[in-house]
Amino acid sequence: MKRLGSSLSLSALWVAAAFTLLPLSASAQNAASAPAKQLRIGFQKAGLLAVLKAQGSLEQKLKPLGYTVSWYEFPAGPQLLEALNTSNIDFGYTGAPPPIFAQAAGVNFVYVGAEPGGETNEALFVKPNSPIHSLAELKGRRIALQKGSSSNFLLLAILQKAGLKLDDIQPVYLAPADARAAFENGDVDAWIVWDPYYAAAQKALTVHTLADYTGLPKPFNFYEATRSFATQNPQAVRAVIDQLRTTGAWVTQHPADTAALLAPKIGLDAGLVETWIRRVPYAATPIDEKIVATQQGVADTFYRAKLIPKAVTVKDNVWRDQSALTAQ
Repeated sequence: MKRLGSSLSLSALWVAAAFTLLPLSASAQNAASAPAKQLRIGFQKAGLLAVLKAQGSLEQKLKPLGYTVSWYEFPAGPQLLEALNTSNIDFGYTGAPPPIFAQAAGVNFVYVGAEPGGETNEALFVKPNSPIHSLAELKGRRIALQKGSSSNFLLLAILQKAGLKLDDIQPVYLAPADARAAFENGDVDAWIVWDPYYAAAQKALTVHTLADYTGLPKPFNFYEATRSFATQNPQAVRAVIDQLRTTGAWVTQHPADTAALLAPKIGLDAGLVETWIRRVPYAATPIDEKIVATQQGVADTFYRAKLIPKAVTVKDNVWRDQSALTAQ
């Protein structure tokens, strides 16, 4: 399984090949020497893209269009968006906050699709013996989270529900693996994170969940692409979203089969994988006005909290499929 950081150079991704061609007609020589188009995808363990990778279904979908597919795993959305920014990948999937932080930082990407968020696949929790039993008791406490991730927005929503502000707690910004270590060692009082990290903590640490998205406004999750890739390869973007929709419907109907397929590919227990699969709605869809309005609300929340340096207008980064618009 490949892993890609934002500093990886493009030269490390491509392998030069030399071909010796026998004399052919001009058209045959051109066809033989034409390079395959490449789609480089960033994915996370818990996303639907990981299922497509395990199935090999996207390669089959894109092969008639002349594309090859390369896969790169990321621990969280902010790191994935960094790779989009440096054009080390072309396409990826994140929660709602990472693209907002990216847009505020001037990253040149577009939203190309969305999925509804779940209620119970991300949560704020403490150890079973913690003295913290209510949201009000979070005041002054150290809470681990990935800055700019979906958990960052959930934390703001939870604090608002509890009548607290971000200044009332001590955020400790850590990537998931480091956050787990800090949580287990007692260096933080609580941890807020998404599946599979949340499901793993529930199983291994028997944590006490203080809050999830139940009763709170749920943002969407997003598929993003570099603006140049979406503009130059609209047929590939449409094909990926179509395959995500098809695969998502299958996953919803076959959670145990999906877990059995995915678990050995990502090195996690099948029961744990099935737990999060059953907690996530899979319904890839194009971006519409309702989705834009919901995401704009998330962006405004981060701006009011002074977590992004400037206000952003979400609709400015929504991909407009010109081919689809012409067909309407």
